[in-house]
Amino acid sequence: MSEKLKIAEEIQSNRELPVGAACFTVFLCILFGANAVAIKVSLTGLGIFTTAGLRFSLAAIAISLWAMSTGRSLRVDRVQIKKLFIFAILFITQISLFYHGLSRTTASHGTLIANLLPFVVLILAHFTLPGDSISRKKVFGIFFGFCGVLLLVFDRQTVSTDIGTGDLIIFCAVLIWGISAVYVKKMTTTIHPVLITLYPMFFAVPVFFAAGFFFDEKMVRFVDSSVLFALFYQSFVTASFGFISWNSMIRKYGTTAVHSFVYIMPVSGVFFGVFLLGEPVTPFVIGAIVLIIIGILVLNRKSRQVLNP
Repeated sequence: MSEKLKIAEEIQSNRELPVGAACFTVFLCILFGANAVAIKVSLTGLGIFTTAGLRFSLAAIAISLWAMSTGRSLRVDRVQIKKLFIFAILFITQISLFYHGLSRTTASHGTLIANLLPFVVLILAHFTLPGDSISRKKVFGIFFGFCGVLLLVFDRQTVSTDIGTGDLIIFCAVLIWGISAVYVKKMTTTIHPVLITLYPMFFAVPVFFAAGFFFDEKMVRFVDSSVLFALFYQSFVTASFGFISWNSMIRKYGTTAVHSFVYIMPVSGVFFGVFLLGEPVTPFVIGAIVLIIIGILVLNRKSRQVLNP
């Protein structure tokens, strides 16, 4: 297959998400949205960097065993390892900032700030990735989603109006996350998503544990069933299954199309916060959900018309 044909197919795949792919992306966003709640629970008993080290060491073991059992090769060449090392630096920085920010703010506020991600990705992808250009439909869809996020932000019953140190730290993490997302899309053309998921963990785990030893006030304060379950969720549901699935979706459909669904994350975070952290449900939350759904429908209107004439 010629290089031009590959690029043409990639551009075509970046345009729209089929209904099935859209539903699966929504499911992943729900899982990732709930992850902020799991992190908050685990931080009650474990240090910031210790939590990250445990999460990704368990995830790395699970992914490695799965890869070996399915006969997938984990070998990489010199060019690939250099790219993966660069991504690992971004990954370590992003996770460290996000965990540190969450230790200083609420899970709901963290997921809300994380929803600035599509705008970072949209701008970067427009200038760097073929086929991920900004269209009128994407602007309108993301506009509706962002209005939903703003509605949640203005809900003073659940979210403080004060930005705070933790919020600023999470905002910095989102900027790094956006750069990472675009960089991942470039790598997926030559590196399998499993390797993109696994190798940064190999690099990150010793860094996290070393940082935990030197910077966590206490690496382990206490461990109970809730902390263990939260750690299990982060390690196997999001860091293993979630990361591989997410990178695979980016490889097939494009960065902008996939990240357009991250507006589901704050809804998921608030929803699980209601049942697990006792946060109240308000009219602002209901209105935000409606706007977010409208945004997703606008983004994928053409796909449904083609699949359901």
